[in-house]
Amino acid sequence: MKRRHINIPIFIPHLGCPNDCVFCNQRKISGKNEFVFASAVEELEKAFSTVDTEKSDVEIAFFGGSFTGIERGLMISLLELAKGYIDEGKVTSIRLSTRPDYINEEILEILKKYSVKKIELGIQSINDNVLSVCKRGHTFSQTKDAVKAVVNHGFELVGQMMVGLPFSTLADEIETAKFICESGAVAARIYPTVVFKGTYLETMSKNGEYIPLDSDSAVERSAHVFEEFLKFGVPVIRVGLHSSENLSSEDEVYAGANHPALGERIMSRVYLRKIIGEMEKKQKEIKGKNITVYVAPGETSKTVGNKGENKKILAQEFGIKSVKIVEKADILVYNINLEIN
Repeated sequence: MKRRHINIPIFIPHLGCPNDCVFCNQRKISGKNEFVFASAVEELEKAFSTVDTEKSDVEIAFFGGSFTGIERGLMISLLELAKGYIDEGKVTSIRLSTRPDYINEEILEILKKYSVKKIELGIQSINDNVLSVCKRGHTFSQTKDAVKAVVNHGFELVGQMMVGLPFSTLADEIETAKFICESGAVAARIYPTVVFKGTYLETMSKNGEYIPLDSDSAVERSAHVFEEFLKFGVPVIRVGLHSSENLSSEDEVYAGANHPALGERIMSRVYLRKIIGEMEKKQKEIKGKNITVYVAPGETSKTVGNKGENKKILAQEFGIKSVKIVEKADILVYNINLEIN
C-alpha cells in the first residue's frame, strides 16, 4: 500500500524578519499576531492524534516567517521539538522556509544537525531592481550564494517566486523560474501577487505607482512561468495562496489575484496552451472535424476548464465541430495526445 505524505505546518508569523517587504503582511496570511512555543506543541499533538504514523510519511514544516532569522534559542527549541518526533519514529523529515540572506555556513550546520531535509527559499525575483523596489533587503547575488550553499550542503531546495511584483515583467518571471530550475531545486511554488491591506503595496496601488494584477493577467503570466518549470521537470507544488491563506474578505485584501480557484485556472491555461500548440500544427486538417484530446487520469477538469471554457475557446478559434476530453492511463500529467475524428 502506498504511504500517504502528510505535512504538518507550524506558522511562525513574521518572526526573524526585520524587513517589511512591500507585499508582505504575514500576520494576515498566517492569521496570527504572535507566536507562543507551547502552541506549536499543542498543534503537533493535535495533528498526531489524527494521523496514522505507521502508514504515513509525516513532515513538520515551519512556515510563515524567516525561520533561520528568529531568535537562536527559539529556533533551536523548535528544531529540538521536531527532531524529537523524528527520533520517536513519528516524523520522517523537517522543512522550513526562510530568506536567502539568512543562510550561512553556521546556520546550515545547525539545520543539518537537527535533520532538516528541505529548505524553501523566498527567491521571489532575480531582478535586482524589482528586489529593491519591493524592499526585499537582499540582492540577487545573495540569492545565488544561498541556493548554492543549500544544495552543496545536501539539502533539498524549494524555490518560491512571485508573479506580478512592482516593475516585474513576464521575461523577469520566466528567468526567475529558469534560475530556480538550474539551481538544482527539487520543487517550486508560484505566488501571483496579492495586495493585502496594511502593506506598502496597498499605498503604491492607491498612489498609482503599482497596478495590481487582475485574475486573467495572473493566470496568463503564471501559466508561462508554470511551463518553464515543466520544461525542466521541476514539480510546482503550489500555485497561489493556500486555502487557509486565501483571504478574499474586503477587510483583508485590497486588490490582486486572489481568486479562490486561481491555481486550477492557471493549470487549466497550461493545458489550453498545450492543446493550441498541437492544433496549430494541424490547422488545415482539423477544421470542421471532431477532436479527441487524451490526457492523464484525473486531469479532465483542468483540461476542460472552468465551465467548459477551454473547449469553447478551441471550438471558436479553430472552427472545429467538437472537442472531447478522454483520460488514458499511459498519458503523463501535463502531456496530451490529439486525435482527429
